[in-house]
Amino acid sequence: QVQLVESGGGLVQAGGSLRLSCAASDRTGSSNVVGWFRQAPGKEREFVAHITWRAGSTYYANSVKGRFSISRDNAKNTVYLQMNSLEPEDTAIYYCAARTSLGRVTMPSAYNYWGQGTQVTVSS
Repeated sequence: QVQLVESGGGLVQAGGSLRLSCAASDRTGSSNVVGWFRQAPGKEREFVAHITWRAGSTYYANSVKGRFSISRDNAKNTVYLQMNSLEPEDTAIYYCAARTSLGRVTMPSAYNYWGQGTQVTVSS
């Protein structure tokens, strides 16, 4: 069982930056990959990025590539999402999730554990 706790959300103007954090209770055995998803009102949850604990391999959705950066600190069992050049369209609840399977998997159903989410609001 892995518990995930997100933090770092808030209100920011368009063009600004935020860094989200995801603290995991365990990064060995129960999870190999940590991902970020987001869900805007009335929309489906969508993949943003993921990273592997061991090698730090990353993968991004096209919509955030070049603006967002995912990283991890294994000593702190924490994954970060640095978000730059934010746009109003980035407004959503951002969720951290973990899975045991490897590979470039973007479907929410593939993730075994989820955090409670953190709100990100980008004003125009």
